[in-house]
Amino acid sequence: MAAPSLKFKVRHVSPRVAAEERQRLLSDPGFGRIFTEHMVRVRWDEAHGWHGAELVPYQPLTLDPGTAVLHYSQAVFEGLKAFRQASGGVAAFRADAHASRFRNSARRLALPELPEDTFLEAIDVLLDADHEWVPEAPEHSLYLRPLMFASDVSLSVHPAPDVTFLLIASPSGSYFPRGVKPVTVWLSEDFSRAAPGGTGAAKTGGNYAGGLLAQAQATAQGCDQVVWLDSHEHRWVEEMGGMNLCFVFGRDDGAKVMTPALTGTLLPGVTRDSLLVLGRDLGYEVEEGRISVDEWRDGCERGSLTEVFACGTAAVITPVGAVKSAHGAWMVGDGGPGPVSMRLRKALVEVQRGIAPDPHEWLHHARVSSRD
Repeated sequence: MAAPSLKFKVRHVSPRVAAEERQRLLSDPGFGRIFTEHMVRVRWDEAHGWHGAELVPYQPLTLDPGTAVLHYSQAVFEGLKAFRQASGGVAAFRADAHASRFRNSARRLALPELPEDTFLEAIDVLLDADHEWVPEAPEHSLYLRPLMFASDVSLSVHPAPDVTFLLIASPSGSYFPRGVKPVTVWLSEDFSRAAPGGTGAAKTGGNYAGGLLAQAQATAQGCDQVVWLDSHEHRWVEEMGGMNLCFVFGRDDGAKVMTPALTGTLLPGVTRDSLLVLGRDLGYEVEEGRISVDEWRDGCERGSLTEVFACGTAAVITPVGAVKSAHGAWMVGDGGPGPVSMRLRKALVEVQRGIAPDPHEWLHHARVSSRD
């Protein structure tokens, strides 16, 4: 159900973390290891709709063992980043696109759709309280994690009549500790990430849990990441781990960037969409199509397929340097980061940090105030 804009109650933690301790934590945050001092919470139930919006101190949750999400995994989440801007202030990147995808995921999981204005207001409220936790170092950002889950206590299988929305934030460095280094990938033929009619296009935890065994298999094969193929033929390339894949054909200004089309089994990545737009802006031909394993291998052997990279919010762009499967192995290009991939990455990062113009109005500038 639609809801009018909610007024957020604000309750700050006291005392606040000292500036010296905060800077110590921000000097080496890792990824998803530390969290800011506050979180946002909003509740929904069938009788009242969305209500009880509040900013509260970051704290553990208390859940009854019979809470529905623990049994039936009715939950969705998002991941986006806020960046300190070159001209000052803080901005979240493409927050409106993440709000829209959050609604789509909720719809697929039979959860209530959080109004986009409430999603954006939650970000503003949290950044106003915790903007000093946004790192300044290059490659660092404040990772924002909105999530929604069935919070009613029941063992019956049904759409939740009681739901909780949370927004937490984690100062983070590079997702991959090695930085922007090419990875070796394993083509999984034993497992599938998603199938037509399933939840592949939704950002829900079960998709990730279902990929852990395949990732362990990739690690056992000496690979960094798993690449998912279609569930029917195990022939068509879909995603890498939890990231979208892009393929570069040709070189220099004549290059074409192709990514697998959204068929309902792939997550519609916001970074994926951003890079398609930036690719056009930079003069590349861009295409949403499909590519088979044979075409990937043959293109690399002929030299027509020059670069492959994965993209996502957490890691931005990760070059793919080599491929392994049960049927053989091959190199992508010279095995290093490609110039088209790195040009796209630079263009995206410069928009995110306010270094380059933002012609597509992707930055959501937060309303922040100084700490009292």
